[in-house]
Amino acid sequence: MTSASLDLNTETRREEAAGQRLQVFLAHAGIASRRAAEKIITEGRVSVNNRIVSELGSRVFPGDAVLLDGKKVQKESISAYLILNKPPGYLCSSADPQGRPLALELLPNENNQRLYSVGRLDFMSCGLIFFTNDGDFAAKLGHPGSGLEKEYFVEATGHISDEVISAFNQGICIEDVFYRAKAVHRVGSRCIKIILIEGKNREIRKIFSHFRLHPSLLRRIRIGPVQLGKLAEGESRALTLYELKELKEKLYGNCN
Repeated sequence: MTSASLDLNTETRREEAAGQRLQVFLAHAGIASRRAAEKIITEGRVSVNNRIVSELGSRVFPGDAVLLDGKKVQKESISAYLILNKPPGYLCSSADPQGRPLALELLPNENNQRLYSVGRLDFMSCGLIFFTNDGDFAAKLGHPGSGLEKEYFVEATGHISDEVISAFNQGICIEDVFYRAKAVHRVGSRCIKIILIEGKNREIRKIFSHFRLHPSLLRRIRIGPVQLGKLAEGESRALTLYELKELKEKLYGNCN
């Protein structure tokens, strides 16, 4: 057993001894994100050991019977943390009324776990995206304030001028929204690498459109310490223990 797995097991034992916040338990069970779980609790839909719990701050312990709308809630026995190299033309959603292909359908899921994507990539964008059944982890990872760098490789249909790179680096206001990258590096006449922190909705595409450019390829190649690497389009893999430990340290600090 590696030192990373020992660290994670120690954290789990400490958490069980101190009890776990009810909203965190629900998130880890794949019911909803932690914030959505808080709303479920305050609505009086959750009971612990046959007692309705509607106030936040309650804790649950191993062996407690937790019910949501009268049905037993069980924490996933195995937490799943996957990355997928999403191809263009796949939707990051659990369902689509238009019947478009779902990125979720590309994942192997022999254990029938309730997996969901963390954050989104546009329908025609591709690259690295996380999937998990750990709601609390997903909420922290997907929060705009997580501080995690997100790196993209972008190829345009035409030459990318220095003016465009300067707009990314110095910031630009488009339709009353201010956009600014952490760093931009030219790779070629039509190719750049962009590092974002917050990553506003369709930020890269909106700046390109402002300069009458169109990305022919927009691929996310890194989130925090996790690199897309040589993972083929449509393929997935589990996070390594090292990657998971690094991510949790960045997201939770010393609060695990």
